[in-house]
Amino acid sequence: MLWNVDLTLVDFTIITREAYAEAFRRVIGRPMVRPAPAMGRPESEIIFETLAINGVVAEDGHLPRFAEALTAAFAARRDRLAKEGRAMLGALDALKAVARIDGVVQSVLTGSLKDNAVLKLAAFGFDRYLDVEIGGYGEEVYPKATLLQVAQGRAARKYGHAFSAADTVLIGDSVRDVQAARIGGASMIAVASGRSTAGELSQAGADVVLPDLSDPAEVVAAVTRLTGPPAA
Repeated sequence: MLWNVDLTLVDFTIITREAYAEAFRRVIGRPMVRPAPAMGRPESEIIFETLAINGVVAEDGHLPRFAEALTAAFAARRDRLAKEGRAMLGALDALKAVARIDGVVQSVLTGSLKDNAVLKLAAFGFDRYLDVEIGGYGEEVYPKATLLQVAQGRAARKYGHAFSAADTVLIGDSVRDVQAARIGGASMIAVASGRSTAGELSQAGADVVLPDLSDPAEVVAAVTRLTGPPAA
């Protein structure tokens, strides 16, 4: 079970924008005019586009330097996360409910850098229900669909089970998440809690579309149906 983080489980939009502005200033030496929109993409892609739209020609060292600066800027704000961020409606109860499904392993598939994702999850106690070591993260320069397969491989090595489309479920809020599931080999539960509408998520090919995570029984039912034996 792979969870997207931002706008699926948590929302730290304001703090993330501040951290991007600080990282840009540290690396480039001048203020950032505007960041690139996230839209469910890995951080590496967002960083390169942020540089481009702010008139910076990307060089080989920009990505690691920006990622390091972004991690430091976010860590410097860790004491503000629980107060100024928010847990998405029903997220904690949904994580708890899915954790009770026999044999389930929960992790994340996120565009966020790993250190930042862990801080976001820990701010609301979500990390205790997730094996963050086997997830896919934004510093890995792969499309999100490939990150899904990377996470499956990490889970297989740790738990001794080869995960496939038949027993992998992604929960996310963006069309890009749906596309990653379709390409990468997973069932998809889309939650219309982000910037993609329920109609857009359904049209993109989500197996299940929920308005939010407020009904944990509904989430569990969807996971069980998608990973259970095929109907006769």
